[in-house]
Order: sequence, then C-alpha cells, then structure tokens
Amino acid sequence: MLAAALVVAALVLPNTVVGLGPAKFMRIPGEAVIGAAVLLALPRRPRVVLAAVSGVALAAMTVLNLLDMGFNQYLGRPFNPVLDWSLLGDAQSYLEDSLGRTATLAATAGVVALVLLLAVLLALATVRLGNLLARHSGTATRGTMVAGVVWITCSALGLQISGVPVASDRTTTALKTESRRVSDTLKDEAQFRKVAGEDRFGGTPGSQLVPDLRGKDMVFTFIESYGRSAIEDPVIAPGVDTTLDARTKALAKAGFHARSGWLTSATYGGSSWLGHSTTMSGLWVSNQQRYRTVMASDHLSLTEAFKKTGDFDTVGVMPGVQKGWPEQKWYGLDKVYNAFQLGYRGPKFSWSTMPDQYALQQYEERVHSKRPADGKSRMSLLILTSSHQPWAPVPKMVDWDALGDGSAFKDMEAAGNKPADIIADTTKSREQYGKSIQYSVTALTEWLERHGTKDTVLVFLGDHQPIARVSGNHASRDVPVSIVAKDPKVLDRIADWHWTEGLRPAHDAPVWRMSSFRDRFLTAYGSVPHPKKG
Repeated sequence: MLAAALVVAALVLPNTVVGLGPAKFMRIPGEAVIGAAVLLALPRRPRVVLAAVSGVALAAMTVLNLLDMGFNQYLGRPFNPVLDWSLLGDAQSYLEDSLGRTATLAATAGVVALVLLLAVLLALATVRLGNLLARHSGTATRGTMVAGVVWITCSALGLQISGVPVASDRTTTALKTESRRVSDTLKDEAQFRKVAGEDRFGGTPGSQLVPDLRGKDMVFTFIESYGRSAIEDPVIAPGVDTTLDARTKALAKAGFHARSGWLTSATYGGSSWLGHSTTMSGLWVSNQQRYRTVMASDHLSLTEAFKKTGDFDTVGVMPGVQKGWPEQKWYGLDKVYNAFQLGYRGPKFSWSTMPDQYALQQYEERVHSKRPADGKSRMSLLILTSSHQPWAPVPKMVDWDALGDGSAFKDMEAAGNKPADIIADTTKSREQYGKSIQYSVTALTEWLERHGTKDTVLVFLGDHQPIARVSGNHASRDVPVSIVAKDPKVLDRIADWHWTEGLRPAHDAPVWRMSSFRDRFLTAYGSVPHPKKG
C-alpha cells in the first residue's frame, strides 16, 4: 500500500504550489495502468530492470516538478532544464548570506539526501509492485483491465473532483512539456543571436548619440525588487505611497520635478541582472542564455552610448557584486566599485552587503563630488540592494554625517529581524518588503536632494516584482520608472510619453515592455538611428 501510494503520488504530483490539494492526489494515473500492463507481460529479469529504471525516472520527474514549484513561486516561471542549473549555485549563496553557512550546508545536504532517498524509494516501490503483480497475475490482469476501462470512461466523460479531472496523464504531459521546453530553448538560442545582432542605434556615431543630454550629470539607478505591488498592493502600498508623495514634495522644494510610468520586466522575483540588461540593451533578455549572448555581443547598451559620445566618463557602483564582473565591458563602464571597494566596515544586512544610504554616500564621496579631470560630464550606474529578499533586517535612515565606515550599523543590524523569522512568513515578508522599499526610495531621493545640481538627471526604476509570496500568484511583471531633473527641458523631451507627474505613477499610466526603454530614451534625447545588422 505504501509503495502504491508513493508511486501514484509521484505520478499525479502538480508542478505549482497553487495546484497542491487533496483533489490532485485523488486521481487515476494512466501511466500506472499502462505500466502495470507492461510489467505483467515481462519475464522476471526484464521486469525488475524496467521497474527499477522506471522508478528512478519517476524520481527525476518528481525532482523536476519540485523545481518547477520553487521556480514558479520565486521567479514566476517553471524550471528550465537546459539553462537553470547554474542558478542553484546562486540560490545556495543567497541562503548562505541570509541564514548562515551552517544552515545552508545542512539544507544542501538535506536536499541531496532527499533526492537520493527519493530515487531509491521509488525504484524499490516500483520493483515491489512489479513483483506483486507477477505473483498475482490473474487478479492483477483483471484489475488492470478494470482500471483501464475506468480511466477511459472518466476521460471520455470528463469526470472531475473539485474541478480536477479524475483521469490523469500528468507525468506524460510533463514529459511532453519538458521536451518542448528543451527544444524551444535550443531554437531560441539561435534565433536570439540573430536578433541581438541587429541594432537600431548600433551604427550611430558618438556625435549623434544623446546630444540633448550633453553636459548633464546622468545617474541611472535600479532599486531591487521595486515592483508595481509596492505601489498598489492594499497591504504594502499605504506606506510606500506615503513615502513617494512625501519625497516628491521634498524634491519639488529643492527644485526637482519628476515623471513616472511603468515598464514590464523581463524577469520576476529574482535574476535581477536580466532586468538590468533588458533595460540597457533594448532586447528582451528573459533567460540566462540570452543574457550570455548579449554580454558577448557588441549590441549597444544605453550606458555604453554615453561612453561612445566621448563626452562622458562612466562609472558603476555595485554593492551587490562580490566577485569578478566581466559585464563591465558590455556596460561601457570605465570604473566599477564593487562590494569590497567602498570601504564598508559594518555588518551585512542579510544578502545586502551594505545599506543603500552608505553606498550612496560612498558614491558621493568617491565619485559624484569629484569632477572628471578631463572636463567631461559623467554617467553613473548604481544598483541598490537593501530591498533584496528576505527583507530582514531592514536598515533605517541615519544622519548622513554619521555614516562613517558603516560601523554605526552594527547595533541596528543586531536589533533587527532575523531572516529565519521572516523568510517563510507571508505577512511579515510583505510588511518588511514595504519598509525596505520606503528605505531605498528615501535614501536615493535624499541623496539627490542633498547633492543634485541643476544638471543632475536621475533615472531610477525597479528591476522586477518581489516573489509571489509577497506580490501574489497573479501579480503583473510591471515595475515603476521615474525620471527626475531640475532642468525643465529634460522633462519636456518626454512630454509625449504621458507619464504621471511625481514619483508615483498612476494606475493607468503608460505601460511599456522594459526592452522598449532604451530606444525611446535615446530617441527622446536626440539620438539619430543608424541601424546595424549582424
């Protein structure tokens, strides 16, 4: 009975958390009926071998289903068996940063043991069931025929339990889906390489790129997990909206004005680099293979466009980068400050290596306050990380003059929430997520209020929505985007975009695919297209 229950559960297991429920497991798997018929027809040795192999294969499908559950919950998409194995290493690093090395090693060992145990148990279960069928071949044959008739009848009549079909072919369907996903992935690689080779502005000389922004102090900033849910979710939005409105007024008092809209991100819940590269490349970079293709290409990035003019020094501040970052070349950045080059001596805030306020202050001291020696303007790319999950502990604003080397954050970090207390609690995660967005927006706009000049132009946006546990299982992929400047001509250039005044985009503000931003931005500020075909 246990062997049969284990095999049937594996055969009907759904691949989403939303799909879990008793009705899903009260089904007749057609694969079990066919498998029983085949095993009944085989001699002992082939039967045992086929049963064992089938059990291991079923274990592999179960692992894929479980991976699909995790990826759907965290990234809003199923696991890709061709591209996503490398992300498991990133997941392990995230757990280590959030929960500590000991807990991560224990969790990793547990997962490996579970996979091996699943393979052994399912292999033993299928062998045991095969032997049982052989010992009672007459009864088993009649039972298999009855089960087959019942399955066909239920399928033909469309019989359901709680909206779930009684006749199941879940594993067969999953195999077809996985095969199609692999095939589509391999085809997409070749097709996307051709798309990446074509560039509307790829042949544009530097003299004809962003002429209307010459002399400006350009700052592009991504705020981690800053999605539409932060502004419109009934639980999260009140605090975030209050912050956005207050910061809009504070900036206006300092002479800055803003316009805001929505972009539909190429990623969801994580893989922030896909959102960054989609925005900057004008291409839909929705998976790791596409990302590698873009990074290896000479497709013009928005940041590279400023370098190409010859009138801008380009710099990146990346507190989330903790290893070599060859992408610097594609982004066209002359200098990059990573997590170890900003002089931080305080504690990590879970995954985030340092609070955003500290990173912005270091940007000011090391970069922004110093004019380029050759008389050029500057274009900066900042990636802020304090709103990265698991949103515990969340830093708070302190006096800008008291930041020092970050040591002042030790007591704040120690007194904050522990990741283990937040990471699996939906209510607490939503509350802390909202607070983290308020913090990041406040830190960024206060920096602008303190140090922005008449020539400063700030473009900031989210890279993706937060995970489904926070944004919901049916949330959009939209993220807010804002352009802030003192010079009225900067915002006049985008008047025909019909964006909302202020930092909070209206619900019905225009929604564009994130991949359209590069070309719209370049066009708005005077760039002349010179298409290039690879």
